[in-house]
Amino acid sequence: MINPSVNIDENQKYFLRNEIGAYMNTLAKKDERVVAIAADLYGTSRIKDLVEEFPDRCYNVGIAEQDMVSFAAGLAHEGFIPYTFTMSPFLSMRACEQVRTDVAYANLNVRLMSLYGGVSGGISGATHWGVEDIGIMTSIPNITVVEPCDPVEARKLMDLTLKDNGPLYIRTSVEPSIQIYDEGLDYEIGKVIKIREGNDGAFIVSGVTVKYALEAADRLSKECGIEATVIDMHTIKPIDKAAVLEAAETGHIIVAEDHNIYGGLGSMIAMVLAEESISCKFKNIGYPDKFVAMAHAPYLYHEFGYDADGLFEAMKGFFNK
Repeated sequence: MINPSVNIDENQKYFLRNEIGAYMNTLAKKDERVVAIAADLYGTSRIKDLVEEFPDRCYNVGIAEQDMVSFAAGLAHEGFIPYTFTMSPFLSMRACEQVRTDVAYANLNVRLMSLYGGVSGGISGATHWGVEDIGIMTSIPNITVVEPCDPVEARKLMDLTLKDNGPLYIRTSVEPSIQIYDEGLDYEIGKVIKIREGNDGAFIVSGVTVKYALEAADRLSKECGIEATVIDMHTIKPIDKAAVLEAAETGHIIVAEDHNIYGGLGSMIAMVLAEESISCKFKNIGYPDKFVAMAHAPYLYHEFGYDADGLFEAMKGFFNK
């Protein structure tokens, strides 16, 4: 059964940083408190149009991520809604202390816009891969961690950033996405979207792995007669515990994420299952706990087993034992 809010278009490719960057102009027109701060990455952040239309509300602090976050905290204290743009590893690690102490400690309305999530940076290599960021950010109090998977969901999320809801860490990939939802999507931070429903197993996924889980579920149905649920866990913190427990009723859960296997979505799901004393077959697929050579992202997704082929084989493997 397919969610009626789903309108999958695999022919058109979207880049979420482009969608979000363009939507910043819409937000700026809606609310004069919106300001953008970048660490020498106006182009990479895709906010050049915002800079041209609202130059007095955009700030380039240079390659100084700690300063960017502290500056954003100051603006938030003055009533603005600042959006900080830089690459995932630089925001989550280089500016970690400023995120924790200047933003989270005061529970400020700063939007931490994280680009290059996971290994989507490809041949830029480990220095530009954000494979630890979710583990870091979910461990800091007051921070909500969100990872959209398609342009509709990204725009719905960005609309919610105008509300007074504390620090938001918004993670995006630079790999292309497909459109999964239609414009009537009912989106809520902290509430999963069940894209596809099945009784044999469940994929719990976020970001780039959502499209792969959908493809894998379709193949499982056609080739194996296995009907798998696909859950878009777009909000990683706070986790939707009820959705996890419902998924466990299928008896088989696969979590797939473009993040280190430790500290990310898989760890969050496993913690929920353990705390509730729920037993089911469980597999966490993500970036292995080691440094690997640089390569293009699709190659790495396949190598690590969280593209459509890997997810198909992983779920099928539960039933071949």
